[in-house]
Amino acid sequence: MKYAIYLSLLLLVACHNVSIPSYVETNKYAIIYPGYEGTYIPYNIAPLNFRVDEEANTFLLRLVAGKDSFEVQTKQNFDIPLKKWKKLLATNKGQKLYLKLFALKENSWYKYKDIEFTISADAIDPYLAYRLIEPGYEVWGEMGIYQRCLETFCETPILENSLTDGSCMNCHSFRNNDPTTMTFHIRGQHAGTIFVKNDDAYKVNTKSKSAISAGVYPRWHKDGRYVAFSNNATSQSFWIDHPNKVEVFDVESDISIYDTRTNRMIANSLLNSKGSFETFPEWSPTGDYLYFCSARFTNMPANYENIKYDLLRGAFNTETATVSAIDTLVSSAVTNKSVSMPRVSPDGRYVLFCMADYGTFPIWHKENDLYTLDLQTGDITNLTEVNSEDSDSYHSWSSNGRWIVFASRRMDGRYTRPYIAYFDEKGRAHKPFVVPQSNPGHYDLLLKSYNIPEFMIDKVRISPHELEKVVKGEAKRLVE
Repeated sequence: MKYAIYLSLLLLVACHNVSIPSYVETNKYAIIYPGYEGTYIPYNIAPLNFRVDEEANTFLLRLVAGKDSFEVQTKQNFDIPLKKWKKLLATNKGQKLYLKLFALKENSWYKYKDIEFTISADAIDPYLAYRLIEPGYEVWGEMGIYQRCLETFCETPILENSLTDGSCMNCHSFRNNDPTTMTFHIRGQHAGTIFVKNDDAYKVNTKSKSAISAGVYPRWHKDGRYVAFSNNATSQSFWIDHPNKVEVFDVESDISIYDTRTNRMIANSLLNSKGSFETFPEWSPTGDYLYFCSARFTNMPANYENIKYDLLRGAFNTETATVSAIDTLVSSAVTNKSVSMPRVSPDGRYVLFCMADYGTFPIWHKENDLYTLDLQTGDITNLTEVNSEDSDSYHSWSSNGRWIVFASRRMDGRYTRPYIAYFDEKGRAHKPFVVPQSNPGHYDLLLKSYNIPEFMIDKVRISPHELEKVVKGEAKRLVE
């Protein structure tokens, strides 16, 4: 009898619509992992494969959007067919997607409550760049910067440190989400900052004679001529009995602007104050403003719990590469919190930023949350639909401003994973979902953190071996 049921099921799955003879409504949701339910998803996202953590002989999934549907059967892990998934979503933009899940237990069928999604008509950028690294502190092993096609499950390396004699690499950045203009740092034996413009790549020693350090946090100006860098002298402390295991702090920090045409690092007194820490530069989409974080100078780490950063903005002159007329947009004296990592939306209306109780490195602060500042109204909003009880940080915007990606420790408190959330035209952020993987157990098995997830409108075309040659070559020195 049991074999007959299985044979009937297999024959039914081959049909367009499966007709379950009879079933019992369970009136509960199945436990699935990852938990994607209730989210907005872009119509061009890869299938949301998941695992069912329930006991059953077999599971049958019917995916329904509008008048279209198809079915998938599995014993636990659903591997949703890419072509059918993409057709279903593309045909039903703006509609609801329902996952109707049935379980065969012994000789009876049971149906769980439908899992509901909204298929957004707003596309997501097709690629995501990130660094994969063990969550260490002073030492590292294997690491690399990778790119993932969000429309499929294809991941390829931009560069791995197996090609660079084990060097550390970090802080990748792209101009307007475009990978044809990018930069990242190499630390250690082959130290320097790698610049890529179209098919040309070269290495620069960004340490000027007067600067605290070589460039650290980079952001590209819209026209591709200028890159704003922070210059940080950074240290860290480790706690034995504290919810935030690590405290990373600046002993000194400034901001400089690099001119890619002249190979000069331009200092500005308003960005290099001896009485302040300046860090985390960010440009407005028009290029007319430079945003950054600033705190009054204090001796560190003695006063680590008292240091709080404001969000500032200065007018930028593209002819002289100078900053003037500094305004305070978010004051720590008002919020009693510390701002870091500002990112301006492509339409120039919102600033997405981190805010923690104190400090400048929110990735290890459990209390850190993501906020937006509405530059039209001045309203500051805690993105409660997005935030978790653990750190949510390292965020970026999609090129159309409808999606944000960020790194979160919510899954286990140890490793950062990339999460995506819809940001609608009214400035509301919606429930996030973890970047889908072909194997639903991917995040359980990978003992690396996703660091600095950045959307890209295309993939990086320059090959790892071409970058290897540049990394191992001589670095240009700045024109002083």
